[in-house]
Amino acid sequence: MLMEGTKMSNAAIPSYLEIVYCPSAAAQQRVAELIAREKEGGLSPEDKSELDHFMDLEHILRMAKGRARQILTSGS
Repeated sequence: MLMEGTKMSNAAIPSYLEIVYCPSAAAQQRVAELIAREKEGGLSPEDKSELDHFMDLEHILRMAKGRARQILTSGS
């Protein structure tokens, strides 16, 4: 985790972006399946919980991406 005022080296950026921007094909497929089933109203409580966790993770990653953009733009 970056501390306030810590600079991110350019060497670390590609690894960071790969982790944040590239979910596995299996994860993408699973999320798509859960969303499709949710639209049809056919999710079990366990599947709903799994989808909720994916959505929470997506929210966290969006927040991290936004913060990374701020860090990269400001250079700090």
